[in-house]
Amino acid sequence: MELPWLGQHCSERTCKQLDFLPLKCDACGEVFCKDHIRYDEHKCSSAYKKNVQVPVCPLCNTPIPVQKGEIPDIVVGAHMDKDCKYNPAQQKQKIFTNKCTKPGCKRKEMMKVVCEQCGGSFCIKHRHPLDHDCRGSSQPISKAGYAALMRASHPSFKSPGATGAPSNGNCQHNRCR
Repeated sequence: MELPWLGQHCSERTCKQLDFLPLKCDACGEVFCKDHIRYDEHKCSSAYKKNVQVPVCPLCNTPIPVQKGEIPDIVVGAHMDKDCKYNPAQQKQKIFTNKCTKPGCKRKEMMKVVCEQCGGSFCIKHRHPLDHDCRGSSQPISKAGYAALMRASHPSFKSPGATGAPSNGNCQHNRCR
């Protein structure tokens, strides 16, 4: 044996296998091989300290204390019958609560969409000032907003930079040579 200090023998009486990756039981503290590390495999005397499962009520999601010797299903059933604080109305909360304030629209949104000009709450379809006939402020916020209002209010209005020149093979990027 070249390296006698490596590994440890399994603490199980019937095994005593030399294991180079021994595992230590977290309940009793003894060393075991991979085949005997489970509590029931080595008949651990301290398993009751670690092998505790706390049942949870499926309705109110609270842990239910179970005394030693009691059957968890019976204790949880008794809790559900008399102590459970389950409220079905509380569980079902409405998500879409923000109603559109445009007259005639009945849509509701999950998040509030507020118009910056008039402060009203609208759906996605009516969120822009032009879509809900906004009466908030008389002047648009930016030059782009002003241009959009001009295009919407005057269909014959064309911006000064736009030319209606037809495209032919000699033009690149809307610039003719």
